[in-house]
Amino acid sequence: MQRIKTVKTLTRAVSAALFLSVQALICIGTLYWAIAETLGMAGTAALVLAAIFALPSAYVLFIAVRMAYEAETDPANQ
Repeated sequence: MQRIKTVKTLTRAVSAALFLSVQALICIGTLYWAIAETLGMAGTAALVLAAIFALPSAYVLFIAVRMAYEAETDPANQ
């Protein structure tokens, strides 16, 4: 079966991806803030922690976007 790619399905995919991405960023940001404040990090240490969080955060956002696209364009879901 072929994926259904119309303006309607792609708009829904973008909407779902944005929703999931915002939720993921809120959770990741809260976790970052909790760790940084608990350990009393400031300045360079906080930037190093942010760099450590950057790669997993990008991966989570990529997975959320891919999952939303696959779910919204799957013919079985239409």
